[in-house]
Amino acid sequence: MAITRPAQVFGTDITYIKLKHGWLYLVAVIDWYSRYVVSWELSDTLEIDFVLRTTERALAKIKPEIFNSDQGSHFTSPKYTALILGAGVKLSMDGRGRALDNVFTERLWRSLKYECVYLAQFENPKEAKLGIGEYFDFYNNTRPHQALKYQTPAQVYFNTVTPVIMLKS
Repeated sequence: MAITRPAQVFGTDITYIKLKHGWLYLVAVIDWYSRYVVSWELSDTLEIDFVLRTTERALAKIKPEIFNSDQGSHFTSPKYTALILGAGVKLSMDGRGRALDNVFTERLWRSLKYECVYLAQFENPKEAKLGIGEYFDFYNNTRPHQALKYQTPAQVYFNTVTPVIMLKS
């Protein structure tokens, strides 16, 4: 399937965020076409509620045609599948153990961890929430992506692409 426009396919996943003393869990919803982070939330537990809230916030903004995830227990739960299908969105799940099926979300995790989490070494959940929020704002609105012809995810997602002027060095 060719992904040709924003809000065609959203992907979601959970990753672990190391704190100085402990862990947090981060879920995010990303638009596959633009790489725009649509919604995210941190939790100190792996209970399903933070996944449902993040998904509800994404669906309240716009309903994609397809919502992709791995086959983890959160994403195969009756509450989650009912939320997606009840919104009239098709549910897609990666093959077991195939992280590359959700390559855009996995790439987001890599960028977040190497450009933010590992450098910041967050002391506590409050620091992590602030730092990750600032990073996602930077990622969506400031950080150009080569795959997006050096536009930001927000420019592509909201169709506000501006010409890139290349200066001779």
